[in-house]
Amino acid sequence: MVSAIGNLVLSRHRDESIVIGGEVTVTVVDIRGDKVRLAVNAPQQTTVHRREVYEAIKRGGGDPTKR
Repeated sequence: MVSAIGNLVLSRHRDESIVIGGEVTVTVVDIRGDKVRLAVNAPQQTTVHRREVYEAIKRGGGDPTKR
């Protein structure tokens, strides 16, 4: 396992993408003010959550979007 030392910061415009690990693609769909809409294309077995949802699941509260 490789541990990360820092963050990789990338600039992207609308309709531009990044590829993670050869299997996950993240595309900038829209930019409105301080909000960015992203599309994530990942294998079906890959879970994708917003950070606040992921943290709630880790705390044992389950997925708050499914209540």
